[in-house]
Amino acid sequence: MPRYYKVLQTQRFDDYRYYHQSRINQTLHLVSAVIFLVCYALLLKDPAMAGLVGWLAMLTRQTGHFFFEPNGYDHVNGVTNDYKEAVKVGYNQTRKIILLTVWGLVPVALFAFPTLFGLFEAPATRMDFIRHVGVLWLAVGIGGGLFRVIQLFATQDVATGLIWAFKVLTDPFHNIALYWKSPLALLRGELIDPTIKDASHWGAAEDDDAEEAAHLT
Repeated sequence: MPRYYKVLQTQRFDDYRYYHQSRINQTLHLVSAVIFLVCYALLLKDPAMAGLVGWLAMLTRQTGHFFFEPNGYDHVNGVTNDYKEAVKVGYNQTRKIILLTVWGLVPVALFAFPTLFGLFEAPATRMDFIRHVGVLWLAVGIGGGLFRVIQLFATQDVATGLIWAFKVLTDPFHNIALYWKSPLALLRGELIDPTIKDASHWGAAEDDDAEEAAHLT
């Protein structure tokens, strides 16, 4: 169990130092994390609304990655962007684009096929249509996560897939704890987190067993 915890911490640390250098991105992740907690609270009570809220959180999060996070050579960590994309265990930019494309096609498909071949009752109101979109968006989110976990089972190992899944599910809580000061830093005019270059590895790879997980994000 301690080794798995260290692998989890390593994944989190690499995610932080490679993909969350922008204070704007960190702030958007803080907002996204709070919205995701609302999504979690709605899951059992109203899955359709949970799907809508969850993808609002996802768009907030990905806006930070695509528009505010530095691209190109990473001088802080001494690696290229191509390297970071290649070693990322979760959704790198290419995978995110595919997932977001599927997300965007959902309302188009429902507009063209309102019952989606009998899956839904024909929407009587605009809100019915929106709720159907929410249900499918929830399915896309869960399906996208499960698909990547299964890919990791096949390409890495079962432990890597399960640890990454746990990381993703607990990211909202971790993001709040990590980035709650980011809006204040942003108000001071600090666009890039200066602490990353001096950050420790959070104790995630202190033994030989965890070394192979040093770049799993």
